[in-house]
Amino acid sequence: MDYTVVGAGAGVAVLLLAVVVLWRRRSSGARQSKRAHDAAQEREPPVDLGETYEFGVTEFADHHSGDRVAVGKVEGFVLFTEDVPNSVSEGDVIRATVTSFNRDETSADAIFESAA
Repeated sequence: MDYTVVGAGAGVAVLLLAVVVLWRRRSSGARQSKRAHDAAQEREPPVDLGETYEFGVTEFADHHSGDRVAVGKVEGFVLFTEDVPNSVSEGDVIRATVTSFNRDETSADAIFESAA
């Protein structure tokens, strides 16, 4: 028996199994994201225009306005907050007032009020 061929075959099988596992894991994440997006489009926003909310900053992003904005969530609803001071970091809790919704009302823009 040629153990080199057996070893190579086993290596290929392990590699193929790893690829399948990674592909399925990625597909699962994409399905979860799609379900969350679909659910967001079907519900009423949990925030109101002109109201102020307190939430944690999950990340910073470049918004369509071209400005750096803080991203956070209120009851799973995404808020893009403008005019956030440079002293605010990811994980900080802030207060912001909702100024507008996106076209489908699945996210909103807000203006920074204060650190919480």
